[in-house]
Order: sequence, then structure tokens, then C-alpha cells
Amino acid sequence: MSLGPGFTRLWWSQGLSNLADGLVLAAVPLLAVEMTRDPLLVAGITVAQFLPWLIFTLPSGALADRIDRRLIMVWGNAIRAVGFLLLVLTLAVDLHSIVVLYLAVFLAGTAETLVDNAALTVPPRLVERADLERANGRLFATQSAINNFVGPTVGAALFALSAIMVFSSTAGLFALGALAAVTLPRMLPTASDTSGGKHSAGDVLRSIRAGWSYFWEHRLLRRVAFISGSINLFSSATAGLLVLLATGPLGVSKSWYGIFIAVPAVGAVIGSLIAARVVPAIGGGPVTWLAALVPAASYLVLGLSGSIVLSEIVMFLAAISTALNQIVVSTLRQAAVPDELLGRVTAAYRLIVLGAVPVGALTGGGLGRWLGPEHAFVVCGIGLALAAVVFASRVTTRALREAEQDVRPASAVEPIS
Repeated sequence: MSLGPGFTRLWWSQGLSNLADGLVLAAVPLLAVEMTRDPLLVAGITVAQFLPWLIFTLPSGALADRIDRRLIMVWGNAIRAVGFLLLVLTLAVDLHSIVVLYLAVFLAGTAETLVDNAALTVPPRLVERADLERANGRLFATQSAINNFVGPTVGAALFALSAIMVFSSTAGLFALGALAAVTLPRMLPTASDTSGGKHSAGDVLRSIRAGWSYFWEHRLLRRVAFISGSINLFSSATAGLLVLLATGPLGVSKSWYGIFIAVPAVGAVIGSLIAARVVPAIGGGPVTWLAALVPAASYLVLGLSGSIVLSEIVMFLAAISTALNQIVVSTLRQAAVPDELLGRVTAAYRLIVLGAVPVGALTGGGLGRWLGPEHAFVVCGIGLALAAVVFASRVTTRALREAEQDVRPASAVEPIS
């Protein structure tokens, strides 16, 4: 069943930018390890990519509640295209500098805070509340399939041919994502957002504070954020080391690295597609447990087994549990927060969840340098299991259902011909 032309346009825009992200997912680490084998410097790529979430997340949320969300997606994707085009130019003149790579990734990450915060507030404007889980499932399934399966596979293959080729393709895909976003209907601030016409520094700060207060006082949203933040903390701690573990002890060649990290993405696709049936059947509470404990087990297997096959299996299962949890938390946020606050509350939530990523990446880099990649994975597995005991036990299916009240967004979408 179709979710409407507006959602289809959103799907295309996100799909194109997700494909670009997928190319980057494989190509950037491979370029980094050509420049250095230092675990801390390789992990620094993740820090550069996600540091903007600590700096720009809250302002980007306020922006999403103040101006046309469509324009944010257009300009954000355009900025990402320019960032990788500049990287291509430096590679063309044979300037292979880890600092330049950091700068390109940082610029792309800054634009990503704008695009992703805006995109996450768009579905309630385009579909009915009853269709939110299906819409989110379709978006996350596409993201998982393209960003984590198709993209890395193609990215690694293109990188084997030419670094310039893969990053030129990345810039082009972000540009196409911007063009697709232009076709979306206008999404102006809702009529109930009285701050929409005030843009002084004081007004913006008060607007940000209002969104943060709503998030922090919503105990369930806050608890879910800390669970997801813990998952991301340890995920990012291992992400920067995965390329070293795979191309080192596990013996994965560079040409096959894209396949290695793409196979688990099938699990994320499956999890996203079955979420609308599985989550109601087992409840959102157990999903939060699975989202933490299954990845924790996967880190232990990766660090201890030395087996490519076992590593792929546990990463596949971890991807399913993580995808289910993404649907739970996205639907909760979209259903329980008024539209006029949704951009700022989403930003506050993502400040906790994605702000943990650069911290985790630095921690993982330090652990990798000190203990080696295998032992770092083991430490992260134990740490995430403990975090699950502390945080996940406080989120129940009943609490999630009670919080998902039917907050109807004001209609501020202008039809296009």
C-alpha cells in the first residue's frame, strides 16, 4: 500500500544520500588505513564524523522547527556534496593527508546533523499516525540495505579501482539527494510554534531550552536515549577498530572488506521490515534488552573467536535487534512529541545518542592502542552488557504504550502541482 507521493519523494532523497553514506562507510576507513595503521588515528575518523553532533545538534533542531524542513535537506545534502568534491580535488593533486580527510568528514558530519534532524521530523507531516511504524520501517530498511549493504560493497569495489572515483560518486549522489529533496512539499513551522518568526540569539536560545526541557522532563524519552547512547558508545568504540580487526587477525582482504561489513546489513533490513509485526508481538520493552545484549555478545565473539563466519552471524543478529529498536524509539518520539517541538526534541535526543559516538571512538582507539583490537572488543562487550542491566530494565512495554499518545501535527504542508 502506497504511503503517498510526498513520502515517496522523501524516500528517494534519503535513499540517494544513504547510498552516498554507504560508499563513505567503506571508502573512508580504507583510505585512512592507507595513510596510517595507528588505531587512535583511524578511530579519529569516527570522532571527526560525529563530533558535529555534540556541537551543532541542538541548533539544527531549533532550525528544523523554524524554517522549511525541505530546504534544510536540500542545502545540507549540497554541503556534503561540496565537502567530498574538495576531497577529490586534494586526491587529484596527490595530497594524501589524514588531516584533509578529517576535515572532509567533519564538514559532511556537520551537514548531516541538519539533514538527519530535519528528515526525522518529516514523516508525521506526510503520513497518518497509524502508518508511522510502516513508514519508519520502510525508511530504515532502505537505509540499512543501501547504506550498509549496497553502498559499502560498491564503495570498496570502486576504491580498489580509484579513490578519486569513489569520492566523486559520493559527491554526485549527495547532489542528487539535494535535487530530490527540492520536489518535497514545503514544510513551514506549524501555526502553534509562536517562535517561528523570531530569530534573535536570545529567542533561539530560549527555543532550544524549551525543546531540551521537554525532552529531559519526559522520563521515558530520557531513559530510552541513555540506552541508545550506551549502544552507540560501545558500537563506535568498536567501529573504528573493525577495519583493523578484519584486515588483520581475521584475514579479510581490502577488496572483500565491503562485503564483510555489508552482510550484517541484511539483518538490519529484515529487522526494519518485520518491526511492524514483531514489536507489537513481543513488546517494545524486550526489544530494548535485545538491542543492547545481542550487540554485546557480538563484540565478545568478534574479539575471541577469530572466525569470519561466526563474526558475520553475530553481527547479522545484532543488526536485526538494533533495527527493531530504531523503529521503537523513532515511533515513540514522533507519536509522543508535538510537531512544533519535534525538531528540537529530536535534536536533544540525538545529542545524547550520537554525542556518545565521538567519546566511544576515542575510547575504542585508546583501548585498541593499549590492548589490541581483539581485547578492546571483549572489554566493549562486557561494558555494553552492564549498561543493559542498568538502563534497559527501566523501560517497559506498558510505559512505551502509554507514552505514545496521539498528538496530531498541525497541517502546514503546502501541496505542489
